[in-house]
Amino acid sequence: MINITHKSSTLRKAIAQAIVKVSSQTTIDAVVNKKVPKGDVFEMAKVAGLFAAKRTADMIPDCHPLPVEFTSVSYEVKELEILIMVEIHTIYKTGVEVEAMHAASVVALTMYDMLKPIDKNISIEKIKLVDKKGGKSDFSKDKEQILHAAVIVCSDSIAEGNKEDKAGKVIMKKLESLNVQVEKYLIIPDEMTSIQDQLKTFTNAKLDLVIFTGGTGLSPRDVTPEAIRPLIEREVPGIEEAIRSYGQSRMPYAMLSRSVAGLIGNTLVLALPGSTKGAEESMDSIFPAVLHVFKVLQGSKYRH
Repeated sequence: MINITHKSSTLRKAIAQAIVKVSSQTTIDAVVNKKVPKGDVFEMAKVAGLFAAKRTADMIPDCHPLPVEFTSVSYEVKELEILIMVEIHTIYKTGVEVEAMHAASVVALTMYDMLKPIDKNISIEKIKLVDKKGGKSDFSKDKEQILHAAVIVCSDSIAEGNKEDKAGKVIMKKLESLNVQVEKYLIIPDEMTSIQDQLKTFTNAKLDLVIFTGGTGLSPRDVTPEAIRPLIEREVPGIEEAIRSYGQSRMPYAMLSRSVAGLIGNTLVLALPGSTKGAEESMDSIFPAVLHVFKVLQGSKYRH
């Protein structure tokens, strides 16, 4: 199965359909009037669909087991066709499109099985996904913006050439995948004045995003939060909470990191951990959703 451990759980929905086509009005009447010998077709097929939704991962090899938290099965009769609609919700890391289509398929197959003694010309048609919500597709519009960023690595050892930077490069790779243009990449020592000078330079240049990596721990030289916080005009604590919550579920030591998030003017400033894994997980935890900040800021320009 595909690795989804880096993803965050969000509300995800999917609607799928299937059509059962019969050969005569007599069959439709038998279904509607509950005269089919094998029983109530609508109710039995619905129960089968509910089971199918919850057991999709048992049938489809690459599907992840996930919590199915809502399922609805509905029908609409149109002449000699029965339109089946299945809607499924979950709060998880991956979507429920296959679950919805699997359930719709099983509902249709159950109808076929129950109706075949009275109708030899039944067909199942147009099994497809009708709609889906949740996950990356919901944030695609935020990626359409043209944004400019600076990435600043705070590390004495890297600045002295004793160690290679990997965290900053991970951050830049993530930004580039989101169409954010990295205008500047710097490596500086863990010095309060250096951190503040660079932050002032890039906020004065009105870059959209300034990301620091490193210096957020608890060693005596970890001063990035102390350097940045006095300059922050508006804190965004939800971003910090999201980073820590995501990291804590993967590594207990994440509780010791002191990430920072806030605005200086219309520039979003982030301070992320200096470890490669910490930086990567922090980026995964808030992007692309955090890009919505700039849509909100853009809207505020038009209101004033």
